[in-house]
Amino acid sequence: MVSEEDLISQCLKNDQKAQGDFYKRFAPKMYGVCMRFAKNQMEADDILQEGFIKVFINLKSFRNEGSLEGWVRRTIVNTAINLYKKNIKHQKDTDIEHAETIHNQEQDSIDGISTKELLKLIQDLPTGYRVVFNLNIIEGYSHKEIGKLLDISENTSKSQLSRARQALQKKLTGQRRT
Repeated sequence: MVSEEDLISQCLKNDQKAQGDFYKRFAPKMYGVCMRFAKNQMEADDILQEGFIKVFINLKSFRNEGSLEGWVRRTIVNTAINLYKKNIKHQKDTDIEHAETIHNQEQDSIDGISTKELLKLIQDLPTGYRVVFNLNIIEGYSHKEIGKLLDISENTSKSQLSRARQALQKKLTGQRRT
């Protein structure tokens, strides 16, 4: 297997085989990231494609400080955030402002649910909920960081995360009853 340094060097020389190898090395993991942020597979495909275009354009700025996979992941996440910001202007999720408040259940609703089913539940969340949920719970961003990334207040981030959790809890509880 070619080292990351050699792979980067070859990619920077526009070696198409190296670029293909780079893509094959990172795309499967990054597709999982895209699926969490996307509403469907087509949107995930768009995020992945756009993200890898940015990766190849900006590969020269990678300084071998930290992991290459982490750098690629940040690029993909930022691409998903930018897509969200672009689309939010065109769509308003009224659910965000008028979300139904539900009480947290004490039971562990995740038992017995597959990863695929959980991913589908996350994808079905309103866009704002889904993005904040992914950034906070999965990617580990603080509400302050999310606020800056999405141009929203820290409290809005907290509120959307709370509502996302409530919506997921409601869906999970409903699934257990069926």
